[in-house]
Amino acid sequence: MASRRRILWLLFSHLGCLCYYKAYGIIVQTENELVTAREFEGAFLNCKHNARTEINTRVEWKKVMDPDVLFVYFNGAFVGNFQGRAEMLHSSIQFKNVTRKDSGKYRCEISAPTDQGQEAGEIEVILLVQVPPAPPVCDVPNSAMTGTAVELQCKENEGVPASKYRWYKNGIALLENPMSGWFRKQRLPYVMNTTTGTLLFNPVSKNDTGEYYCEAHNKIGPPQRCPVKRMQVDDLNVSGIIAAVVIVALIMASCGLGVYYAQRKGYFSKRPSSVSGKKSSKYKTTEKEKDFKHTKSFVI
Repeated sequence: MASRRRILWLLFSHLGCLCYYKAYGIIVQTENELVTAREFEGAFLNCKHNARTEINTRVEWKKVMDPDVLFVYFNGAFVGNFQGRAEMLHSSIQFKNVTRKDSGKYRCEISAPTDQGQEAGEIEVILLVQVPPAPPVCDVPNSAMTGTAVELQCKENEGVPASKYRWYKNGIALLENPMSGWFRKQRLPYVMNTTTGTLLFNPVSKNDTGEYYCEAHNKIGPPQRCPVKRMQVDDLNVSGIIAAVVIVALIMASCGLGVYYAQRKGYFSKRPSSVSGKKSSKYKTTEKEKDFKHTKSFVI
């Protein structure tokens, strides 16, 4: 019997906790979890709750930047660079203008005192500030040789979302690589990647000579292009290379014959120097003089 009472007490106490949570928890909602806005235009971060209006409800907004948290709205006022360009509409935020630095995750926190302590709730909203592309930087070689692989590059890092790229030759847009239809039968002399901005010729030919430029676009603002650059493709000068090789071979052969002739004539053999000869002659004279003096002394 005691065991049964204990089980019933645990059951009712657990249900009591569930009812307490449902009764005193604040429900926080938003109508748009992902907000997109163009740079320097307005943005609305929606936050709604079911807390009673007669109690002292506390509203806070924070920008979540892992692992840090930046206060946006605290103690009834905007904080930092959010001052003067945003206003509160009930518990929601209306930005007058946004910049690319405002992109990120925002958290709306609602809390209110109760007889049992404090109740709270929160919701997160993501703000994505869209930025038009900047003029891209293009890398186009001035010259190239036929039969080699040549890659043209185009890149810009300002656009949000990331830009797509399109290449032009002599003012005409180049076709993207076709994957279906009658274009499949025609093999294009290049491979264009609209995501990375590369234009690859493998191999390049004289027909690829021309003036090239790249255009970046992300549908946010007008497209941007890089300056026009000319690429000149020439054939490999085989006859010139052969002539250069022959000339180098003749020069090396002439040098070899010159060395051989010098060796035959003995120009590289060692000869005794005149100074050493004089020293040797002087040495011999001195020895004879010594012998002569010794003989003269002996006769006397």
